[in-house]
Amino acid sequence: MRILGIDPGSVFTGFGVIDLLGAQPRYVTSGCIRLGRTASFTERLRTLFVEMTSILEQFKPDEAAIERVFLARNPDSALKLGQARGAAIVAVLNQSLAVHEYSALQIKQATVGRGHAQKEQVQHMVQVLLNLPGRPQADAADALACALCHAHTGYTLQRMTGR
Repeated sequence: MRILGIDPGSVFTGFGVIDLLGAQPRYVTSGCIRLGRTASFTERLRTLFVEMTSILEQFKPDEAAIERVFLARNPDSALKLGQARGAAIVAVLNQSLAVHEYSALQIKQATVGRGHAQKEQVQHMVQVLLNLPGRPQADAADALACALCHAHTGYTLQRMTGR
């Protein structure tokens, strides 16, 4: 199974693709869609949709996992994050893929073992779990952690149901 993890953002959106072979995840690719700060917000949403569609077509994941929106101190930031998340979800749905949502707490718990882990801890554990030669960039690491969370959740459910 190939899983696309998405860490949505209105300036940077992280993505990470892993293959799941039994219980063992294998790194495929990761990176950031850089939307910039100078383009209009609507143009950034279009860029996000187009780039996410390109990633989906190139790597052909079977499922996608995305981080849920958290409550931000700034309502405008939360709205923009929600819209960016929506653009990414629509790109995934246009490929007829299932979208699974996880909170930041669930993602950190599944990856690091602590729901309130720091970004550096997530980066380190993603590097270790996927046997990467170096630490991935923070947004890419968060996206890979989201994919790993989905992989761990799905594998656990399969073992519990005996499939």
